[in-house]
Amino acid sequence: MQYSGITNKVAIITGAAEGIGFAIVSLLLRAGAKVVLNDIDSQKALDATARLNKEYPNSCSTFPGDAGDVEHINALVDFTLEQYGRLDFIVPNAGITLFGDFLEFTPASFQKVVQLNLQGAFFLAQRAAQEIIKQGGGGKMVLMSSQVGIRAYKNLTTYAMTKAALRMMAVNLAYELGEHQININVIAPGATLTARTQQEQPDYEGVWSHLNPNNKVGTPDDIAKTCLFLLSDEAAHINGQTITVDGGWTTAGKYPEDL
Repeated sequence: MQYSGITNKVAIITGAAEGIGFAIVSLLLRAGAKVVLNDIDSQKALDATARLNKEYPNSCSTFPGDAGDVEHINALVDFTLEQYGRLDFIVPNAGITLFGDFLEFTPASFQKVVQLNLQGAFFLAQRAAQEIIKQGGGGKMVLMSSQVGIRAYKNLTTYAMTKAALRMMAVNLAYELGEHQININVIAPGATLTARTQQEQPDYEGVWSHLNPNNKVGTPDDIAKTCLFLLSDEAAHINGQTITVDGGWTTAGKYPEDL
């Protein structure tokens, strides 16, 4: 399906040099948007942007850096406005997962997770909202939660807290920014096969395909297609909602230790 309302819109996607973020950028460019790609790994960001511009010339720019740092967030938005003159969509996709026993989790680790997962999303949404209100015409935001923000998972208390908080953030912002025609929704991905998840668990696909009710793992494209829909005009009346894209795991799925 061809979604409307994407062509010539300008988007910022963080954590986008690979995986889910890269897939979102690719689909937006294919749909006719202009995108600023952010990633903390400068070389990966530059390489990803170069590959995308070969397929979609002059449609993608890169602004690498820490998406959890407020000064960098403001510089990222300033760069986007200088490059393209407007801002319509944001997807604060950058995030970090730190496993750790609750009884031993350190303040430094806690702050690291909260700064990127929550502070980064909050202040990018805040600055984007200010610019979108200024320019008029509305805009859309998609926050990236997780199945772990819905169901408990051992040794991920801090990560789960941040991902659940993003869902409540969207509910509040939908209420607060609705009058400005700004929609904020959330995707909660389930087990998704990416370079990162495969590195964390070499047989990631083998394990999670047995745990999911549909006997499959997700792909970055599964998440990106949902994101494209939420950014489109076809989703104009969807606001403050969370869509779980997990093959049914949060209904009754098992855990790796159950195998």
